[in-house]
Amino acid sequence: MAAAEAFPQVERLLSIMAKLRDPDSGCPWDLKQDFASIVPYTIEEAYEVADAIENGSMDDVQDELGDLLFQVVFYAQLGKEQQHFDFEEIAKTVADKLVRRHPHVFESNTQPCLDELQQNWEHVKQQERAQKFAQQGTAKIDESILANIPKGMAPLVKATKIQKKCAKVGFDWPDAEPVFDKVDEEIGEIKEAMQSPIENQDHVEEEVGDLLFAVVNLARHLGVDAETALRKANYKFESRFRQVEKTVVATGGSVQSSSLDQLESIWQQVKGKSTS
Repeated sequence: MAAAEAFPQVERLLSIMAKLRDPDSGCPWDLKQDFASIVPYTIEEAYEVADAIENGSMDDVQDELGDLLFQVVFYAQLGKEQQHFDFEEIAKTVADKLVRRHPHVFESNTQPCLDELQQNWEHVKQQERAQKFAQQGTAKIDESILANIPKGMAPLVKATKIQKKCAKVGFDWPDAEPVFDKVDEEIGEIKEAMQSPIENQDHVEEEVGDLLFAVVNLARHLGVDAETALRKANYKFESRFRQVEKTVVATGGSVQSSSLDQLESIWQQVKGKSTS
């Protein structure tokens, strides 16, 4: 069955995207975009998918996944216009990769353990990198365990990725206990940096970065995704602060004119209600 017959809405979506980019009758905004300009929207849509999964309904998830799919379709249209690739080639690339990285599913009936799966996955990825370098005519291959971590990856996600990569070669603490000590150590170093007789904001910033990295490490050892945890903490804080604002307004006041003690008192009331 042809793709258009099997997935008519995919074909319709691709057709709509092509019309939006039509040089004569397309949308002025869409025509102005390029690969770099739509990257922020792609990242935003990915976060909105995550938010819908955590806080929305399945209708919300479907809607946000559609918005994220549109980003892929947009890139595919740009690639097609520049004769680099199209949607079909994108789909083929990821399909080939999935088959290649899952030989235990597509080439044999054996079911290796999780550790073996991870080793096989990394081995195939290493082969892919070597082949890519060979095709590009590049002699030097980056053989670091940290190779191919995107430079623009969100910092919390990247910190977790770096730590997991290092853990695979044994450069990791065995459990969470020493990580707690590391967090305490980094807090102490921030205090020392702040008490330095010569103010050095760069040094303070560096130590704060070390603390954040250590906290991500702690989250990882506790089986917590740092990005998800912080996103939920942001949502919880925002929800509680909005309740503080409503409470202040309900009593005829304003947040701007309230003292810190007054706001803190209301905050504790709101917090008590949310945890009761």
